[in-house]
Amino acid sequence: MTKPSFYITTPIYYPNDKLHIGHAYTTVAGDAMARYKRLRGYDVLYLTGTDEHGQKIERRAKEQGMDPQEFVDGIVKGIRKLWDELEISYDDFIRTTQDRHKKVAQQLFQRLLDQGDIYLDEYEGWYCTPCESFWTERQLEEGNCPDCHRSVEKVREQSYFFRLGKYADRLLQYYEENPDFIQPESRKNEMIQNFIKPGLEDLAVSRTTFDWGIPVPGNPEHVMYVWIDALTNYISALGYGTEDDSKYQTYWPADVHLVGKDIIRFHTVIWPILLMALDLPLPKKVFGHGFFQMKDGKMSKSKGNVVDPLPLIDRYGLDVLRYYLLREVPFGSDGVFTPESFIERANADLANDLGNLLHRTLTMVQKYSDGVVPRRLPELTREDERLEQLAQTTVQKVEAAMEKLQFSVAMISIWELIRGTNRYLEETMPWELAKDPANQPRLGSVLYHVVEGLRMVSILIQPFLVRTPARMWEQLGISPGEITSWDSLYRFGSFPAGTKVNKQQPLFPRLDVEEEAKTIVRMMGGTPVNTDSDGKEIPSAPEKKGKKQADEAPVISIEDFNQVDLRVAQVQNAEKVKGADRLLKLQLDLGYETRQVVAGVAQHYEPQELVGQKVIVVANLKPVKLRGELSQGMVLAAKEGDHLVLSTVSGDIPNGTRVK
Repeated sequence: MTKPSFYITTPIYYPNDKLHIGHAYTTVAGDAMARYKRLRGYDVLYLTGTDEHGQKIERRAKEQGMDPQEFVDGIVKGIRKLWDELEISYDDFIRTTQDRHKKVAQQLFQRLLDQGDIYLDEYEGWYCTPCESFWTERQLEEGNCPDCHRSVEKVREQSYFFRLGKYADRLLQYYEENPDFIQPESRKNEMIQNFIKPGLEDLAVSRTTFDWGIPVPGNPEHVMYVWIDALTNYISALGYGTEDDSKYQTYWPADVHLVGKDIIRFHTVIWPILLMALDLPLPKKVFGHGFFQMKDGKMSKSKGNVVDPLPLIDRYGLDVLRYYLLREVPFGSDGVFTPESFIERANADLANDLGNLLHRTLTMVQKYSDGVVPRRLPELTREDERLEQLAQTTVQKVEAAMEKLQFSVAMISIWELIRGTNRYLEETMPWELAKDPANQPRLGSVLYHVVEGLRMVSILIQPFLVRTPARMWEQLGISPGEITSWDSLYRFGSFPAGTKVNKQQPLFPRLDVEEEAKTIVRMMGGTPVNTDSDGKEIPSAPEKKGKKQADEAPVISIEDFNQVDLRVAQVQNAEKVKGADRLLKLQLDLGYETRQVVAGVAQHYEPQELVGQKVIVVANLKPVKLRGELSQGMVLAAKEGDHLVLSTVSGDIPNGTRVK
């Protein structure tokens, strides 16, 4: 039976300098999708590569006293090393200096020339060398490049032009007929309003002021400008137009082009029009993701705020970095990289949740069952049924999210299963069951359920964490095979009872946030400082001798404290408050009633994360309205700097219990 094909690409990166964590973000995301599709039985082709021509490369090489090819060879070597360190499972690496690419690009240029879609004329306009982009007078912003905001230079030269405007109506029609072509949706509106409706001008596709590029066929004084050269990599890598175009026949059109939002115009306006002119199918989807930025804006070498992923991998491990990149920010949105958030995410999700669940589970299997996984009882309790149902719905949620490239949503769902399994342990209390030998069968069934939950988690995290699953399987005593296949997720109870576990050290060590944050700042070449929530430096206070004093607070009497009614409540539902970035609307079960509380935790928790958690609420607080929503109480939380954690309680405490 022939496997369905799946073709995914990254942009081809410009090798004028070392890549940073922002470039890694795109490539790790593509890798996660490629791995997921392979797990689902697809014949995947994952393409990445480098765009190696242009004036900027020529200038950089000259500055280094090097030949351009020698210069890019050195940079590309570093890029491929980074991809290896990130364990990117790419199937092909295309370079625009390769003959297989040059031949196809020249062939397509000639075809467009022959059919009148390309013509020779003279160009006069504004050119941005760093972006390699031409701009009209009206497109400039305060006289600068609208993309990078740097200065532009006036250029007048003979050039070949592509008739872009000829296909504008056809492109708009394609947008209408294929609403998922551009994702996220906001990017499509931007293309229509900012570029297509104002009128598409013919596009300069050759240059004569430099010669580091692919010569135009029949007129070698011209070299191809970036569009036809770079964009055609997606089909030249497939052997389009060659004697062996079997890959093109198998994989084209691409299922998804992953690009940064800064180059989505090239991929959703110029590239589809080029394909229309060549009478070739258009890609099914172009996804323009946001940027990982620093507090002072977009990463750039000139700003000195670039994060190199390699030292992070060396110090914290590959999976910590991959997890952070894909979990921290919803794919499509911009995110801010901070050393503190990186360490806190590693501690909370990897060390506390996943690592602790595996370690405590195997400890109990060793202690209560001589290290052998017991069997599952056919009679299920309410807690068993709830966990099994959670496991099955988690698989469905992950699959639905991955099809939409919602990586963070998929991972939130997986962590709901991890936290739900932890809650299951708190509810069933195997340590209590172990006190009575008569409970041995029930104790064994509880342990089995937790081990099976861990097996399912180990499979679900494979697209994201590439080393952790194998480490989990080794400790669980299983080997890769049918038991670790994606299909096995549909059958709760696939773990073989009687398996001997192999408990080892915890998967992820807990890290000191303050110390490690300083270390990361040093890695970036900076000096560690204390900052407030807006990133402004806080002057260091003089050191005090003696014991560290707690934050001062007014002293109250026991009578005052007794007036505060603190109750255990369980979150039934959570959703964002419209128009408020910081607020979540929580529906809380207090045992004797359900209440609505508005909490300022939206920047620290996704709504799905909170459902099922038991929190502490001030139950006798006067109700107020926040952003038009009634809030009948207040949930307790601890906050230090940018880090906030809700105060929670063990799952075996009934809802409504008073906290004393």
